[in-house]
Amino acid sequence: MTVYRGAEGMWAWALHRIAGVAVFLFLLVHIADTSLIGWGPKYYNMFVKWYSLPLFRGAEIMLAAAVLFHALNGVRIMIIDFWEGGTAIQRPLFYAVVGVFLAVFTPGAYIMLRPLLGN
Repeated sequence: MTVYRGAEGMWAWALHRIAGVAVFLFLLVHIADTSLIGWGPKYYNMFVKWYSLPLFRGAEIMLAAAVLFHALNGVRIMIIDFWEGGTAIQRPLFYAVVGVFLAVFTPGAYIMLRPLLGN
């Protein structure tokens, strides 16, 4: 019996799907909160006030992570799909995606968290 142990390709696939679902769920919430403007500023402002809570700041950072990873991994997938030698370098491409993600996301997350850290 063979058991698939997974590797970089499996992690890239799973994280890409998770990030895509997270972005989709955000879009649904964004459509809902934007539609509240039709009910008047009172309801819209009441809902949008929640976004200033620390919990939502964390969710905002996770959204930024999901969008960034999904975009970078999407470029990786396009390289693999449209370049003849892409499949041969799919593993290094995954590590490149992770490296660029960390290089861009880390300072971005710090900037987003700075108001909560008191800096």
